[in-house]
Amino acid sequence: MRTAWILGWVLLSGSVAATAEPGYKAGVARVVITPREPMWLAGYAARNHPAEGKEHDLYAKALALEGPDGRGVVLLTTDLLGLSRNVSTEVARRVERATGLSRDRMMFTSSHTHCGPAIVDNLVGMYPMPEEMLRKGHDYTEQLKNQLVEVIIHAWQNRRPALLRHGQGTARFAVNRRKATPQGIVGGANPDGPVDHDVPVLSVADHDGRRLAVVFGYACHNTTLQYYKWCGDYAGFAQIELEERNPGMVAMFWAGCGGDINPLPRSTVELCRKYGKELAVAVHEVLSSPMTEIRGPIVTRYEEIVLPFASLPTIERLRAEAKDSYPARRHRAQRYLQMLAEGKPIPTEYPHYPVQVWQLGEVCWIALGGEVVVDYSLRLKKELGQSTPVWVTAYANDVMAYIPSERVLAEGGYEGATSMVEYGLPSKWKTGIEQKIVDTVRRLSRAKLTSP
Repeated sequence: MRTAWILGWVLLSGSVAATAEPGYKAGVARVVITPREPMWLAGYAARNHPAEGKEHDLYAKALALEGPDGRGVVLLTTDLLGLSRNVSTEVARRVERATGLSRDRMMFTSSHTHCGPAIVDNLVGMYPMPEEMLRKGHDYTEQLKNQLVEVIIHAWQNRRPALLRHGQGTARFAVNRRKATPQGIVGGANPDGPVDHDVPVLSVADHDGRRLAVVFGYACHNTTLQYYKWCGDYAGFAQIELEERNPGMVAMFWAGCGGDINPLPRSTVELCRKYGKELAVAVHEVLSSPMTEIRGPIVTRYEEIVLPFASLPTIERLRAEAKDSYPARRHRAQRYLQMLAEGKPIPTEYPHYPVQVWQLGEVCWIALGGEVVVDYSLRLKKELGQSTPVWVTAYANDVMAYIPSERVLAEGGYEGATSMVEYGLPSKWKTGIEQKIVDTVRRLSRAKLTSP
């Protein structure tokens, strides 16, 4: 595993004014996480052999921020399909021992690229992966955890006075993919479906006005490409474009609530580069325009809640599915039959769904686990964003399943029901999860205003 640390302190032409908020500090670091040998690619069940080279490197990047009162946070972004709770929890525990940062002060995100390596605990059961590839996945995951700990600590140790500013751009290549047909909801293109084209932007500069990092998000699946090369998809190309435009700056992408959104049309490298450039241009335009300075303390909240499943599969159904030709269905059934044989019950709920809220000055930053559909960001921004900017990050801290809204859950289809097979869960979610998640966000958002 090749490791490379890069700190972004190079002077930019036209950089921001050097009037850093007293007490604000920031540090940034990144590490290459591209596998050095052939491994299975994550994200598509149809893939049947390991990766064959790379389009560009994959990265984990960390941004450490410290507020005027000394309270700090770290954002981690990764060019990966997703991180499981097991991975993020272990990394957070090790970082806390080294830095004193508590769990609520660390946000772990993934770009959800479908051209990254398959890692432990994230959709591994859906691939027709030979034993050798499984072993490589375990070895890679152990190396990855070490790298994530190191990159976070490295960013934290390099904090220096900084100026934070925020703004918002727009990109329009995301299209809702849930298409209604006489056969039900299928994957396709629904140009009239809900989308979120906002591009939130956070600029971080040092006390001399040199831009250290830019953090940006977009609500769209990283699924332009389906080939057999390592690639960050459009988000990877966007980060590369921004870093080439701004030498020395580290660009960091987080995925928004794009669980039911695709870049369309897709499937070529040319389109992927095009979308990456469009997104980068949107960010660059924000950076080149007046932005709002972030002032005030950093306040953090983190909570894990219980999400119930709708029902459990019968023994008869599991026995039939244990012989299924589809690996995801077969592996799920075999695992549950083994649990029952050992006297263990099939779970009726997911007990650790993560909900996180950060307040960076006036910005309310929400992070939700799983593949969250766009209805959540639209609703939360409408309900909470009357007097404050609201950013909604998905694929954060734990990617355990799709998270449908009540509308999508009732409609069914892949995001609402059948994708639970790929994630190895026993059934679709029980109705009511949207309100439970939103209520938790609202409670944590209120709490952040009343206590430090």
